Amino acid sequence: MQRANITLLMLALTLSACGAATTSPPSTLTGNVLRDTEQHVREALDAWHAAAAASDETAYFALMTPDAIFLGTDATERWTRDEFQTYAHRPFSEGHGWRMHAIRRDVVVVSDVLAYFDEDLEAVNLGPARGSGVLRRDAEGQWRIAHYNLAITVPNERFDEVRTVLAQPAPSAP
Repeated sequence: MQRANITLLMLALTLSACGAATTSPPSTLTGNVLRDTEQHVREALDAWHAAAAASDETAYFALMTPDAIFLGTDATERWTRDEFQTYAHRPFSEGHGWRMHAIRRDVVVVSDVLAYFDEDLEAVNLGPARGSGVLRRDAEGQWRIAHYNLAITVPNERFDEVRTVLAQPAPSAP
């Protein structure tokens, strides 16, 4: 059932991004419960970014579901949580976690177990970036990231320059 919920949510996000939907799905929660749930989701995301900045590998990956997917900025970067942890182990163990924090975030709580978000990030090494994804609350009541997509934002007026760079062959490694 959880996979079905995520599939439906990802379809809603895709349709929304394409302009097919103009409103968020209605939440099953209301009032203070909705506000508190949204705050818990925000706190989980803030803790995740803080764990990365502190190079706290254990805390960082504990905030992801076991079946989580992380999409990085490179087209080859589609990782399961465990694959991503293998990739991130070295920089985290050397104290080189990534530092980014949300400067704007929208959260939509779909139910007491499912939420999605998008956020504009100030990222030390990347510059302006955007994250979006899905969180799922587990049986213990902890909100965890089930899907995260990190993207570098490109102003429209600069896109031709980026396309030119991308069309060139990658430099060979020394």
